Amino acid sequence: MLDALEHVDPLLTLAAFGVAVVVGLTGMGGGALMTPVLVLLFGIPPLSAVSSDLAASAVMKPVGSFVHLRRGTVNLALVRWLCVGSIPSAFAGVLVARSLGSGARMQHTIQVALGVALVIAASGLAGRAYLRLVERARRRDGSATSLPQDRPEVAVRPLPTMAIGAVGGLVVGMTSVGSGSLIIIFLMLLYPSLKASQLVGTDLVQAVPLVASAALGHVFFGDLHLGLTVSLLIGSVPGVWVGAQLSARAPGGLVRRALAFVLLASALKLLDVSTPVTGVVLLVTLLVGPVAWMGLRRRNGFAARPSGQRARQEQAAGA
Repeated sequence: MLDALEHVDPLLTLAAFGVAVVVGLTGMGGGALMTPVLVLLFGIPPLSAVSSDLAASAVMKPVGSFVHLRRGTVNLALVRWLCVGSIPSAFAGVLVARSLGSGARMQHTIQVALGVALVIAASGLAGRAYLRLVERARRRDGSATSLPQDRPEVAVRPLPTMAIGAVGGLVVGMTSVGSGSLIIIFLMLLYPSLKASQLVGTDLVQAVPLVASAALGHVFFGDLHLGLTVSLLIGSVPGVWVGAQLSARAPGGLVRRALAFVLLASALKLLDVSTPVTGVVLLVTLLVGPVAWMGLRRRNGFAARPSGQRARQEQAAGA
């Protein structure tokens, strides 16, 4: 451990702090942000980046989970069925990654898988924002189902829930992306009656054993670097706390849209898309995205530019 402390990289720690602030601010999974930063900005081999990020997440996630458990914003029945699928699948994801080859070939395969996962994560952020928009429109129009004020009852669907856990676990084991970026999207679609707080709490608690299983697999079969992991932890722990403190005052919806754009850019880079094509795709996204979003808002009966108290309420809701 002392040797790991001697090899702490201040720049990595600073980067981890910045990413963790964003994670605390938006509730987004850290793997979708931290792993691309390690690969693209610091030149760390993809498998090492995935392994170290998962190990750091395995230490951090129980803290937030404990908070949600105390608040009662966790559906433990869903957590159990998700874990039935995700725990073995996450461990298997590490074995799948190791079976893809060795050396440069394996690292490139992991990099491509990470790029694909980031495209899905960016799409998931956009889909999550749209689902929230539709739900707010339904509640405004009175067509949404009335929910209890404390804990909404949901009919747990074991097989689809296990399938969500299995798919999410496999992706997390291979790429470290998915525990907070993909699974929560599937939960929103399968259980639309869950409150936002329960979605976040349930997703966070189920991610603890999921990430622990994937991290354990990487410890045994992956390419874990203790010094890199410690560098991430030193920056991430205070960063998440700072982000959580800022979350009530920052325009979360705007931050999430910016993150979706960053994830798309990172994905294209990881997938070795040429610079001209990347530039065209990002430019089209910048031009078309806001116009499409305004059209969706108008279609659901919201003003293009909300103002005053309503704007602050929609920002807090993640519009």
